[in-house]
This record gives sequence, structure tokens and C-alpha cells, in this order.
Amino acid sequence: MDTDLLTRPAGGPLRVFIIGVSGTVGRLLVGHLLDRGDDVVGLVRREEQRAAFSALGVTVHVGQLADLTADSLAPMLSRTDVLVYAAGSNGVSRQAAAAVDGQGVVTALEAAGLAGVNRFTLVSVLPEARRAQHLGEDVEFYFAVKKLVDVTVSASDLDWLILRPSQLVDRAGTGGIALGPAQPDDEVPREDVAATLAELLHEPRVRRRILEVTQGLTTVARAVADLL
Repeated sequence: MDTDLLTRPAGGPLRVFIIGVSGTVGRLLVGHLLDRGDDVVGLVRREEQRAAFSALGVTVHVGQLADLTADSLAPMLSRTDVLVYAAGSNGVSRQAAAAVDGQGVVTALEAAGLAGVNRFTLVSVLPEARRAQHLGEDVEFYFAVKKLVDVTVSASDLDWLILRPSQLVDRAGTGGIALGPAQPDDEVPREDVAATLAELLHEPRVRRRILEVTQGLTTVARAVADLL
């Protein structure tokens, strides 16, 4: 391996567009990106959400994801360096899974192509997550949609990256993760997932890969550097 890989700078500030910016992972990711000096833009559902994000220095567009087409979303992506899709239905219903976890991702992927955004990062789900629990048919449908969308993204011509977290929990992050092509079903704080996303976004050499993340003992920065 080229030993210079671990010391080369990953580049300057990014303009990051986040779909799902008002979700827990999305909001946590905003904090990490702003700390790095990045320009953050997002999509929210309601006009009343605009003020809170404006106070943070985040520009938001208002629109219902289900109502957007690739043609209507693409102009919002002007000057975007990387599009992050962090929205998810969490399997609350088949209709939500099909719209948010399925068609929404396809629309965003097509819009990125139209807008000339070459980098696309998708927050997916570890296929084994919660399988030990008694899942209903709606949740199983959600997992099936997630897998099919992973296939669609991985077949695209963009510099895609898919991050599959294990079961998300809301406790404080530890800063320690396990990251790689395959990880066991476990738990991971949303804070650590957001930190991992921010680190990956600033390492464009990690591209066209499916990565799984769970709690672990390796620092986020070291785990991402080890991928090189």
C-alpha cells in the first residue's frame, strides 16, 4: 500500500446536501459537518422547520419527498459536492417504505445525475439488524426494499457509498466503531454513525463500496483510514 495515503489531505470544505436532514442522524451529521467548515444544505418537509436550521447556518429547501421528481429536485442540488440520503421510514408501513426507502432514493439518484453531482452516499441498514426479534410483514418489506435500493445505487455510474449501520440506539456515542465490508448484528449509537459519515465524506478515496458499521474499539478516524 502507498504509505502516503494515510497522510495526504482529503481536501477542503464540502457543500453537502442532506435528504433526511431533520432526522436524528441527519441533525447529528449537520453538527459534524459544520464543525469541519462545510456548507450544509438540506430538504425539510415543513416551512416552520426553516428557522431552526437557518439559525445553525444551514440552508434548507421545503418539499415533500414523495412529491418531488428528479427534475424538480435537481435544481436544489446546485454546486453540491456530495448528496447524502439519510431519510428512512424505519419500516412503519409498506407505503412509507416504498416511498421513502424505495422511490425516494431512486429519485435522488436520478436528480444527482441530472445536476452533475458525482458523489452519492446512502445510509442503509445492516441486513441482519433486528432479525432476532419477531418482525412483522411490514418490517420485512422494509428490509426487502432497502436491499433492492442498495442494488440500484451500487449499479449506478456515480461515486456511490453505502453505509449500513447495525441497530441504531440513542445513547451517547463512544467514538469507537467497527467498520468494514461485513460486521455482526449489534448496536451502534446514532452519534457514532453521524461521525463515521462525516469522516467518510471527507475521504473521497473510499468510493463505490458497501460498508457496515457497528460499535467497536477503533476510533472513527482510524477505522476510515484503515479502509485505504
